[in-house]
Amino acid sequence: MSDVAETKPDPATQAPEADQPQTTTETATEKATEAAQTVKEAAVKTSDTVFSMFGGGPKKEEKKEDEEENDRSGSAKAQKEEKKDEDKEEDVEADKVVADASWVKTELKEVVETKTHEELEEQVFKMRAKLFKFDPESKEWKERGTGDVRLLKHKENHKTRLVMRRDKTLKVCANHYVVPEMKLSPNVGSDRSWVWNTTADVSEGEPEKQTLAIRFANSENANLFKEAFEKAQEENEKLFKAE
Repeated sequence: MSDVAETKPDPATQAPEADQPQTTTETATEKATEAAQTVKEAAVKTSDTVFSMFGGGPKKEEKKEDEEENDRSGSAKAQKEEKKDEDKEEDVEADKVVADASWVKTELKEVVETKTHEELEEQVFKMRAKLFKFDPESKEWKERGTGDVRLLKHKENHKTRLVMRRDKTLKVCANHYVVPEMKLSPNVGSDRSWVWNTTADVSEGEPEKQTLAIRFANSENANLFKEAFEKAQEENEKLFKAE
């Protein structure tokens, strides 16, 4: 047995060896966390300082968006004003076209409007019919046209003439005074047609001797024409004798 007394550790003053490594690790972790937080705060501070020096990144983007919005607003306004000006120009051009059209219409009317020599006459009879002319060379009837046969009385000398114009073209196909020598004769085999001779039909410009025939829609119209024709003959006979 040894004479040296064995020295035992005091539990109150010395911690177990197993507990010492755990305390060291926790301390290192806390220090590392604090260091990382310090670095992060420094980086954020540095970034804010840099942005502050140059106006700031987010604010710059916002300003850019505002400028783009202003540009769009300005562009839209400019386009609206431009369209408004174009509409005004179109209205002016339209008014000009209408004015020109009115002028052309007026000029055209002045050019086309011609005298028919009926301005001093009043219409005393009008009936739709078809007119024929006898051709002595071919010995047959030829159609002259379809239209309104009219009796026109002059307002000054009161003489009555027969005038007939073709439909659509209004070309004259009969034009002569209703004189006493004329005689309406029934056309063979028809109760709605009359035949007569004239020595001075001027429908072609120069007085010509013609044998004419006229046909109506029915016998009633044919008789109305005969009455008006013979009445005009009587009136003209008195006027011709008075000359």
